[in-house]
Amino acid sequence: MLASTPQIDFGARPLIVGVDEAGRGPLAGPVVAAAVVLGEPVPQGLADSKQLSAKRRAALDECIRASCNFGLGVVEPDEIDRLNILVATMHAMTRAVAQLVERLGREPDAVLIDGNLTPRGRCDGWRWHGARAIVGGDASEAAISAASIVAKEWRDRLMCQAAAAHPHYGWDRNKGYGTAEHLEALRRHGPSPLHRKSFAPVAQLALL
Repeated sequence: MLASTPQIDFGARPLIVGVDEAGRGPLAGPVVAAAVVLGEPVPQGLADSKQLSAKRRAALDECIRASCNFGLGVVEPDEIDRLNILVATMHAMTRAVAQLVERLGREPDAVLIDGNLTPRGRCDGWRWHGARAIVGGDASEAAISAASIVAKEWRDRLMCQAAAAHPHYGWDRNKGYGTAEHLEALRRHGPSPLHRKSFAPVAQLALL
């Protein structure tokens, strides 16, 4: 469930949205994007989610969702297979920003996206012209750092929930990535409905 939107008075300051995704590389589960507008004061200790301990990341995620505005976009495995992972990621980002804008009732002045690509021209629903891709933005831009944390934690929770229904694959531990444990389970049990059939390790096993 999404938290209620914090009542933030933006006044005359620009509305800057940070966007990042989690889950491009795993063999199973969705890709998740988050879009965040920071509140004031800005949560302390923001950094690239991959550089944080699990405990610190979880604490920051709770703080961000309580004090900042955010939106989420989730693209499930069947849609990833249909679109390809790059386009699916662009759709997840578009959905995240659209949800955030709807909740705020205001268009952003700028959208900062981690990486070297934006959804403009890659997703029909993208309508925000002030978008800028920033390589390493999850470590250099606080709003993108916050988005990376929210996306990572949200996806991890989804994978832990999925692990309860599909316990063979160890998703509560590997979050769908192609670890030795996960690959061995794939060989023994075959792909689940949440596996990405277009990803080579899954596709190869599905043919055996």
